[in-house]
Amino acid sequence: MTGQEPAPGPGVACAGPGTPARSVSLLSARPVRLVLCLAPVLLAGGWAVTNRPVLDEGIRRLVSADPRWLSAGVGFTCLSWVAASCVRQGALPGRLPPGLLLASQFAAGAANHVLPGGLGAHAVTLRFLRARGVPLDRATASIGLYSLAKSSARTLVLLVFLAVSPAWRRLGELVPDGRLLMPAAVAGGVLAVAGLLLMVVRPLRRPVAGLARSALADARAVHSRPCRVFALWGGAVAMPLVQAGTLACVGASLGLGLPWEQVTLASLVAGSTAGAVPAPGGLAVDAALVWTLVAFGSLPAVATATVIGYRVLTDWLPLLPAALVLSALIRAKAL
Repeated sequence: MTGQEPAPGPGVACAGPGTPARSVSLLSARPVRLVLCLAPVLLAGGWAVTNRPVLDEGIRRLVSADPRWLSAGVGFTCLSWVAASCVRQGALPGRLPPGLLLASQFAAGAANHVLPGGLGAHAVTLRFLRARGVPLDRATASIGLYSLAKSSARTLVLLVFLAVSPAWRRLGELVPDGRLLMPAAVAGGVLAVAGLLLMVVRPLRRPVAGLARSALADARAVHSRPCRVFALWGGAVAMPLVQAGTLACVGASLGLGLPWEQVTLASLVAGSTAGAVPAPGGLAVDAALVWTLVAFGSLPAVATATVIGYRVLTDWLPLLPAALVLSALIRAKAL
């Protein structure tokens, strides 16, 4: 016994006399958590200020629209979050708390205005799954299965509507001959380069192979349970239909003048461009949607007003509440 205090080991905070090291770490983490809580609200406010003319125009047209059809559109919008929650649950073998899962999908809409291609929603969902104790490889595999089921179901629904609707003949006017060759060549080149990298670079091949094995194991586990299969594929089929239902309700409230099957087909065709153009907030989809509605016979002014009203109803009005829910989930350490 020398009477001297042992020196603190590496990684141990040197707290003052009587101050636990854990209190020091909590104090240092508090500003970071405060920034994370306020960031969604500040981003939502900044987006509203920069897009105020578009927001005012959409709200002005919605005020003069038929409120009964708009109420139905609000109902379809709420169903889209329920459908997304079903797909998220169906892509994971373990059970998630339904209320928090629905809240996370509602909050994910605010993150999608910052990151393109649905990455914001995936990031929120990944943090939610990790907070629920889901391992990183399983959480990542569930996001991959979610994306695969969503795109496959949308393609299936699109093919069904192309088969039953005669309006598909007008889609040829949207893309002139030869214009699809360049995107197809670029997509093929990207896939070829990715495959070559996986075969040559061993440090890259090992984690990808492990992730693929985990994804296949979870996919087998999910498809061995009928309730998960129904949630995964039923929700994936319902998502594009309820989104098209919102668009059809907004169009009916503004006098779009197109039957619902053509509006649904226009929504499916425009939605398929979301992954091709990495633009946050659905800007590329909106442009394609206006173009498709006009090709189906709608007046350009009415088609533009319908898309603006659709975006106000599905994205802009829920933006601030979704940002507040996102901040609340971060404060509650659910993300």
